[in-house]
Amino acid sequence: MIDYSPFWKTLKQSKESTYTLINTYHISSSTIDKLRKNKPLNTTTINDFCRILNCDVQDICRYVPSDEDQPL
Repeated sequence: MIDYSPFWKTLKQSKESTYTLINTYHISSSTIDKLRKNKPLNTTTINDFCRILNCDVQDICRYVPSDEDQPL
């Protein structure tokens, strides 16, 4: 499972907020909701967050093994 908890820590340490992400950078509120619920995001969106927050991918998300992962 991809976990977005690093995103929230990175966001808190930055000068940005969910408000600025939505209103300045035009990130949709549904994307913010996906982050909150650990729902899938595309790599373009992750790239955008890395650019906005000036960080690495691991500052946005991490992989956590889970029984809820789909079978391979």
